Amino acid sequence: MRVAVCPGSFGPITLGHLDIIRRAAALFDRVLVCVMTNGEKDRGMFPPQRRLELVQMSVADLPHVEAELWPGLLADYARQRGAGFLVKGVRCGTDFDNEYQMAWINQSLSPDLETVLLPARPEFIYFSSTMAREMIRYGQDLTRYLPSAVAEEIGKGMG
Repeated sequence: MRVAVCPGSFGPITLGHLDIIRRAAALFDRVLVCVMTNGEKDRGMFPPQRRLELVQMSVADLPHVEAELWPGLLADYARQRGAGFLVKGVRCGTDFDNEYQMAWINQSLSPDLETVLLPARPEFIYFSSTMAREMIRYGQDLTRYLPSAVAEEIGKGMG
């Protein structure tokens, strides 16, 4: 069985994130969405448990996809869950450079772990979770950028 991990902070999950997860689900038998905990990001608008809930809500219709929190190293998570692949989205050259470096670090920690980089679709290149948080602060409509259930939850003031 080919198991892949789609990691991220997902603060909040965007349609770009969901597109990468869906594409990974088409390529692998099982996809684990690893909601990483990061000290700086965890103090923000969406605490880890809330980010996990929003991701779970977004992937509920995808068979063979599950999400969970992880507080440690990504390579350890992949090894512990029997995953041989990390799937990451890249929007631009800077993303590629960062992910390329991380791929080699992860492979040095777990030699059998391969990283697959998927280019973002054009409609998702210019939007990030950081932008989503800024739009939330100013009460903007997020239906074009976030999964509909997430946009609805946040719109109700539950973000």
